[in-house]
Amino acid sequence: MSSDSNGVQIHNTRRLPDFLQSVNLKYVKLGYHYLITYLFTLTLIPIMVLITIHVTQMNLDDVHALWLQLKYNLVSILVCCVILVSGSVIFFMTRPRPIYLIDFSCYRPPSRLAVQSHQFMEHSRLTGYFDESSLEFQRKILERSGLGEETYVPDAMHHLPPTPSMAAAREEAEQVMYGALDNLFANTNVKPKDIGILVVNCSLFNPTPSLSAMIVNKYKLRGNIRSYNLGGMGCSAGVIAIDLAKDLLQVHRKTYAVVVSTENITQNWYFGNKKSMLIPNCLFRVGGAAILLSNIASDRRRSKYELFRAVRTHKGADDKAFECVYQEQDDAGKTGVSLSKDLMAIAGDSLKTNITTLGPLVLPISEQILFFSTLITKKLFNAYKKTYIPDFKLAFDHFCIHAGGRAVIDELEKNLELEPKHVEASRMTLHRFGNTSSSSIWYELAYIEAKGKMKKGNRVWQIAFGSGFKCNSAVWKALRNVKPSPNSPWEDCIMNYPVMIHA
Repeated sequence: MSSDSNGVQIHNTRRLPDFLQSVNLKYVKLGYHYLITYLFTLTLIPIMVLITIHVTQMNLDDVHALWLQLKYNLVSILVCCVILVSGSVIFFMTRPRPIYLIDFSCYRPPSRLAVQSHQFMEHSRLTGYFDESSLEFQRKILERSGLGEETYVPDAMHHLPPTPSMAAAREEAEQVMYGALDNLFANTNVKPKDIGILVVNCSLFNPTPSLSAMIVNKYKLRGNIRSYNLGGMGCSAGVIAIDLAKDLLQVHRKTYAVVVSTENITQNWYFGNKKSMLIPNCLFRVGGAAILLSNIASDRRRSKYELFRAVRTHKGADDKAFECVYQEQDDAGKTGVSLSKDLMAIAGDSLKTNITTLGPLVLPISEQILFFSTLITKKLFNAYKKTYIPDFKLAFDHFCIHAGGRAVIDELEKNLELEPKHVEASRMTLHRFGNTSSSSIWYELAYIEAKGKMKKGNRVWQIAFGSGFKCNSAVWKALRNVKPSPNSPWEDCIMNYPVMIHA
């Protein structure tokens, strides 16, 4: 059994490709372009060392001779100084502004929304929507999903029969978004009126007025706020929202940006019997996160992280990739998300492109040389040589792999040669909160903080998949020893984790 980009598990699908056998030279061209751009800096180091040695060996006669040279070439010296000063000014004026993550907050649903596996199955049976084959299929998915007994579903799904409606969906969205934002504003002491940029992402629920407009109305945000509402972009939309906010913060000076990442379940529960559409019912759960970003230099002292890199990969130009996760109606007219049999192969290809682009930006030079030399050998001499896969553990201290499903986490752990401790946050988030879509990577980061593992200088890699088909990465650097914020989603249960998850 395998899993899709959102952790959706389906039978008879292809597993993620073995990266050790499938990495292609073309996927590293863009990444190595970035590497070459830094070679100039590397060549300056031995030159500066030689100059320093030469200066330390000069005597008074040498200094006098140098002064005479400067005296009779004053115009040339002035021209060089003007060029040097102008170049320095242009460099400092045009370089990207640092983007700081002051704090983030993950929504913790009330305990009354919790659902255990046996309750889920009994409720599904009593609704009368599912035949015996579909019920058995859901039972098997739940057993193998990696979800625990404390995940949450919305109010409408607790009713018998379920009562999905626009009003109920709005209520779910309000509870999640406002719950996360209230806690964020309380923890940071930032006033809503100070927010200049707002980016909201929710894939399957896009009402009018938009979710971003709902937030503007609730918190009475200022009239010139730059607000954006991203829809239909899947579980990797959280990284896309961060990347958009980053670009906007490069343009607008001394500004706060808020990113809200969530998904809505109420109106997207599937009530049919097509098995590939039933799996989201078993895996997706209520959740959301709010993130506060800043480009204000003085905020560095109180911020948790600085954004180091954001790399986005899109395979939508390929028809198979575009259609592999597709919202449609089944033969009975029931709406759900259809999953292609090629989904896992497409997810693997997208991931492969993403990591080979990201690698040269974050890996030590030694790892890059080993990786590149094996590819060149294979390309030039058609030699059978196992491709060297860089050790990403040398680049990152922590990993936040989208908690979409147990099979995806298993495959990434295997193919990237990670240790159990590197995927602990992903597994425990899946167990405790289920697949919360684009916000899952923030629950994972909150888990690492709650465990007291985030130290100053640590780098964390967030990676997520989404329909379209996309694979996106964000890399953050810790600016201090990070402690969990008040009202963390793990606050009253972190002592119970990690737990043993049976196969």
